[in-house]
Amino acid sequence: MTGAPRPSDRFDEVAEAATRAFRLLPATPRDDPQPRLLALGPRAPARRITTGPDTVEHDLMKLVLTIVELLRQLMERQALHRVESGDLTDAQEETLGATLMALHDRMTELCTRYGLTLQDLNLDLGPLGTLLPPPD
Repeated sequence: MTGAPRPSDRFDEVAEAATRAFRLLPATPRDDPQPRLLALGPRAPARRITTGPDTVEHDLMKLVLTIVELLRQLMERQALHRVESGDLTDAQEETLGATLMALHDRMTELCTRYGLTLQDLNLDLGPLGTLLPPPD
């Protein structure tokens, strides 16, 4: 057998690298060395991402679910646009609506399984605001 690292060793190595990287990120605009961010006005403090070897699965699921939720919301907006423009038949509208509702329900189930809420998936992008729009 060659001296290739075992997968568990590689996971630990990646987790440790991620932990070191996240320690370098500022948690709030006040921690940011660039004062131009403070000129944008008061904001709620950004949530610092914490990760470690024992939370990698949870953190990875949070990231994956965040991306899926972003795509789900984009698909929902596109579907509403198509419905409003009259591009779909009544049957297609029903199918699309049922599919989007099922996807939303499944997202809620997955969040519950991993101890998250849909709001937990809304990452703060600093001066850009949040990743996902506020709920209606």
